[in-house]
Amino acid sequence: MIDIQGRTAFITGGANGIGLGIARRLAHAGAKLALVDIDEVALAKAKVELQDITQVETFILDVRDRDAFLSTADAVECTLGPVTLLFNNAGVAGGDSVMKINYELWDWYLGINLYGVINGLQTFLPRMVKNGEGGHIVNTSSGAGLVATGAGVLYTTSKFAVVGLSEELRLSSELKAAGIGVSVLCPARVATDIINRSLEATPKSGVKLPDEVEKKIAENVALAGQMLHQYGVSIDVVGDMVLNAIQENALYIITDCEAEELIKTRSKALLDALPN
Repeated sequence: MIDIQGRTAFITGGANGIGLGIARRLAHAGAKLALVDIDEVALAKAKVELQDITQVETFILDVRDRDAFLSTADAVECTLGPVTLLFNNAGVAGGDSVMKINYELWDWYLGINLYGVINGLQTFLPRMVKNGEGGHIVNTSSGAGLVATGAGVLYTTSKFAVVGLSEELRLSSELKAAGIGVSVLCPARVATDIINRSLEATPKSGVKLPDEVEKKIAENVALAGQMLHQYGVSIDVVGDMVLNAIQENALYIITDCEAEELIKTRSKALLDALPN
């Protein structure tokens, strides 16, 4: 079991939603926090909330920016010490109709949801191995990274990739020898504003669909946001799940059973497709 006390945690998307829930739980477990986000106001609020519990530093960072990632990592380690708990959590949700997808949207979704994870790993993994203190990595995917749920082509593609990346990383003999564990967080409904925040930031494709189609898409997006708040688990519950997974070195962190039947159906289809 890994001891969280005194370790430095680097959390992307750490000022809002799941990232904040993780930060709260780690703070109470004694970790020092480097909270990273593009939301300067939310970062300030998170620091005010948590600074009386533990040492907290905040950094504005677009996870797509590799040079900024490197300079931020240097700044974190100068102030808080070596990062041994890495949370590649920043992400965006939702997705346009397949008829509205363009290269800009592909680059934006994959740049944040997938390359944000890759950039975090590429920046910190060599440091974590070199410092010899062990540690843990948690990559945030989604229930839509385990099975197609109708969450959109862009989102699902990025989240499936994060699951595969994490599963393969988990097999690394080098990480095992260095005492570095790997988990992948696959949340379903969590009570956050990720859909609205993502919608505000998403590049516009410029493609106009028939009015009735546009209206239906808008209604579905609004309904999805309402469902998160009405039925989603709290970010603090997710934070507890994440801490438990780190301590138990569990690979998968799944927040509820919403996708159970879809996963069973997909698994059966895969098994049935195997040659006799």
